[in-house]
Amino acid sequence: MPNKTAKPAAKATVAKPAAAKPAVAKAPAAKPVAPKAPVAAAPAKAPVAAAKPAVKAAAPAPKVEEKKVVTQRQGFKANEFVVYPAHGVGQILAIEEQEIAGAKLELFVINFIKDKMTLRVPTAKVANVGMRKLSEPALVKKALETLKGRARVKRTMWSRRAQEYEAKINSGDIVAIAEVVRDLYRSESQPEQSYSERQLYEAALDRLSREIAVVQHSTETEAVKEIEAQLAKSPRRANAKAEAADGEGEADAEGDTDDTDGDDTTVADEAA
Repeated sequence: MPNKTAKPAAKATVAKPAAAKPAVAKAPAAKPVAPKAPVAAAPAKAPVAAAKPAVKAAAPAPKVEEKKVVTQRQGFKANEFVVYPAHGVGQILAIEEQEIAGAKLELFVINFIKDKMTLRVPTAKVANVGMRKLSEPALVKKALETLKGRARVKRTMWSRRAQEYEAKINSGDIVAIAEVVRDLYRSESQPEQSYSERQLYEAALDRLSREIAVVQHSTETEAVKEIEAQLAKSPRRANAKAEAADGEGEADAEGDTDDTDGDDTTVADEAA
């Protein structure tokens, strides 16, 4: 009987060292925790250094907005004279912002002194409406040279030609407007114009003289005289005056049979 009780006691002594082993294994596990603390503290400074350039990069943002504004304005400035195709020469009084339907719009305020009219044009729509700067002196000279050329009148119905003339006047192209003035001009030795023809001629003459006056820094009266002087140099105008002086009667510029451009339309045909 004493032998049986001794055996379990031996087992108990063997079990104690087995339980002590895991305790020894935990002790070295605490050592790697200590070096991890300084490693984690080092990268904490890196985000602070990276945040500084992020603030500097946000500073040039207004420059992008300025570029957009300049692009929308197409280089137009306040107090500048411009050409609006449907109304001719006007002056930009100001560039203002207005809120329309909850949206902010930047507008050109354009004044047409002779017409006593003020027009507001969105800066983003400048290209669509065809608004442009004043013509260069070289282009003005080309327009004046056009006035000395041979008048060209198509052999079509007056209503169709009137539409073509209106399209040229409202195009804003100074050379095209000069062509209308050239084709519809009548000298004293020529038959009078019809009412509709006279209206188109005066509209084209007004647009042309206004722009020439602003470009050359002269008055509209002086510009009209310069235009009429160029028109008098036209080959057919000179021939008509010579024939009238010789007593051969008035010559109709559009009735010249030698015109290869088909300019044989008379005022009577236009009235019909």
